[in-house]
Amino acid sequence: MATPTKQMQRVLDVYGSFNAPPLETLSPSNARKMPTLKNAVEEMAAESLGARATQLLKPMPEPVGKVSHIVMPSSEGDLLARVYTPKGDGPFPVLVYFHGGGWVIANLDVYEPSCRALCNAAGCIVVSVAYRQAPEHKYPAAVNDAYAATQWVLTNARQLNGDPTRVAVGGESAGANLATVTCLKTIREGGQKPLMQLLIYPVTDARMAYPSYEEHREAVPLHAAMMPWFWQHYLENEVDGQQPYASPVLADEDDLNELPPATIITAEIDPLRDEGEAYAQRLKEVGVAVEAKRYEGVTHEFFGLAGVVDTAQEALAYAATHLKRAFERQSTTDAASQA
Repeated sequence: MATPTKQMQRVLDVYGSFNAPPLETLSPSNARKMPTLKNAVEEMAAESLGARATQLLKPMPEPVGKVSHIVMPSSEGDLLARVYTPKGDGPFPVLVYFHGGGWVIANLDVYEPSCRALCNAAGCIVVSVAYRQAPEHKYPAAVNDAYAATQWVLTNARQLNGDPTRVAVGGESAGANLATVTCLKTIREGGQKPLMQLLIYPVTDARMAYPSYEEHREAVPLHAAMMPWFWQHYLENEVDGQQPYASPVLADEDDLNELPPATIITAEIDPLRDEGEAYAQRLKEVGVAVEAKRYEGVTHEFFGLAGVVDTAQEALAYAATHLKRAFERQSTTDAASQA
């Protein structure tokens, strides 16, 4: 297995000191109480404060202009979302964001550092959606929630001081799966399509038949044995895993080639690495504009560690650059159409 960078290893060491049991041995209820890399960073910050108050870590999460909450209606029940708004007057572009956690664990709090950092770096509103989780709500409940939330934002962005013509969708891990599947759903079932998708180490294939699963079977914080556990709790049966709304890499070419441009980020030390890169290649082959980059020496969940891992800061800048370009292109298009 590849060697993590020193900064990444420091986070992993602190995370390992929590002595948490293997997630795949736990019930979903207990798994949701497990420590995360965010907790490891908080522990590092506490140690830094106690040891040398003049050398504090960069604040995590970052301050933003405003944090608020909204409730979005859907046909299957109201959805709560946390809204991060940058400083300034607006109207701002908008990123609808879905947190990771294998559709089973984690929540808005765990992924707050990513949302705040993207809000600042891309100068956009980030709407972080609390979709329903398995096993209480099996597939396709989370897919339906993600689609409903995205369509609500596209229709009602002005209520958030957002620009409805500049709405992107994104997420991490299982959240990235929901982001791209939401785009697929707009193609298959109608609705407005986001202008871009930001996919950070996405889950794309329930078959899990990629070399990175073996290469990084003992990786931390995501090791290979966790993925069957997630899929088992998420799906009603194995047949569901072959559906494009679960495994988007299996979608038909006629659907894939209508997807919006994608920026795809993968981590070297991650069982999901190869399926994310396979999805990027599949999109390129059908003519979708794709920007894809693998970050070396980092693991799954590295993206939210920009305060302590330089590589995460690089990935954040990369993501923000492509978001801003997509938003600016749309602004130029809108201006030209009004001329």
